[in-house]
Amino acid sequence: MAEVSRIFQSVVLAPFSHKVDGVSNYHYKLYRRNRNNIINIRCCSSISTAETTKFTKTRDIPWGCETDSLENASNLQKWLSESGLPAQKMDIQRVDVGERGLVALNNIRKGEKLLFVPTELVITADSKWSNSEAGDVLKQYNIPDWPFIATYLISEASLMKSSRWSNYISALPRQPYSLLYWTRSELDRYLEASQIRERAIERINNVIGTYNDLRLRIFSKHPDLFPEEIFNIETFNWSFGILFSRLVRLPSMNGRVALVPWADMLNHNCEVKTFLDYDRSSQGIVFTTDRAYLPGEQVFISYGRKSNGELLLSYGFVPREGTNPSDSVEVSMSLKKSDKCYKEKVEALKKHGLSASECFPVQVTGWPLELMAFAYLAVSPPSMSRQFEEMAAAASNKTTSRKEIKYPEIEEEALQFVLDSCESSISKYSKFLQASGEMDLDVTNPKQLNRRVFLKQLAVDLCTSERRILYRSQYILRRRLRDIRSGELRALKLFDGLRNIFK
Repeated sequence: MAEVSRIFQSVVLAPFSHKVDGVSNYHYKLYRRNRNNIINIRCCSSISTAETTKFTKTRDIPWGCETDSLENASNLQKWLSESGLPAQKMDIQRVDVGERGLVALNNIRKGEKLLFVPTELVITADSKWSNSEAGDVLKQYNIPDWPFIATYLISEASLMKSSRWSNYISALPRQPYSLLYWTRSELDRYLEASQIRERAIERINNVIGTYNDLRLRIFSKHPDLFPEEIFNIETFNWSFGILFSRLVRLPSMNGRVALVPWADMLNHNCEVKTFLDYDRSSQGIVFTTDRAYLPGEQVFISYGRKSNGELLLSYGFVPREGTNPSDSVEVSMSLKKSDKCYKEKVEALKKHGLSASECFPVQVTGWPLELMAFAYLAVSPPSMSRQFEEMAAAASNKTTSRKEIKYPEIEEEALQFVLDSCESSISKYSKFLQASGEMDLDVTNPKQLNRRVFLKQLAVDLCTSERRILYRSQYILRRRLRDIRSGELRALKLFDGLRNIFK
């Protein structure tokens, strides 16, 4: 998939340790689903050890390659061809967007089906293990697909040339571009203004928790099959980094998740809508182009309607500002503890799975109905206590009707509450962006300096795009408040005029 940010081309890096009103219901549901599902990848949630707070990686991964390695990719293509991959209309090359990508060899028409990767060249939870005994043991525990495939990938990688997938694993990046590979200090330093920092910490802790669960329940009981020098937190960070950036869900195969060699060399374009899926007629993984390509042009697919923050979280790149129509920023909103009805409001939110502090996605085009419902609840007076339950339900996105609720008597206060939340976030972004020019001057190691410059630029790109959305929301909110207040002023003048007439 997309293996590097566009800014990688403008930063010379030494090698390092390698390597709404207008927001649709779809976007809000996707946001809530990503918040919930991605972090629930543990086999069991009872693990809680000191290791879940560590962000250290002390051992290098002995397999994989540098992200721009064409030799490994060429070996992969050769092996795939020998294993049944049909002749392709694309070739792996170094590209401007991403370090490696698939480029058209011939004219490609709009609506043409490409790839045709046979299912026997696809990795799923049903793939055959080279170490069959280890696979049999793991299957006994009913492990979910994500950690199961992550363990499978490590097992196959450790066998090097003995594994059927050795050519594929050799072409995978040794260190995927993902926030999994940022240290805690780097997350705190560069993403302090963005809510994506919390998402990254959440994901890192859950990957560690997943590993701890597997280690305690399975690996420690079968050390001969799962030795710690191979199955450790470093290798699981690598495997989950691969899965987050390359695993695809295939709708026509009942939503099965899979790693698709060769197809995962395709990079993302925000304007492209086509995606990978299983084609029954050709019995392979394909995608249908939504535009024509000339020979030499890079061919793209969509990784999904994701915000810039989500793209950075999983794939390690940030699109150019203003080029992602699905971009959004998470705005944090909280009930005030000084509220006379604080406890009652918290109880109402708890009934619908929410807390006193929630984040909502805001786009350039607006914000979801749920955000306004939370704002109404936050500013509602004690006299509206009977409506607390309705407001909390509307804020949770769990109501079936999804009818927009409105309370004209407190609309001004609710809009001002949203505006205050946006402006609080804007001040954090502005503070970071103003200070970013002074960062990293305390680093004397050239290798570490280049790494930090690269990460900082990613953070600057992200924060700039997220602040842009907040500026637009700020403008809309101020205009609405002005209209409300000017309307109230006109009504007051009219009332005074009528009163004078009657006098």
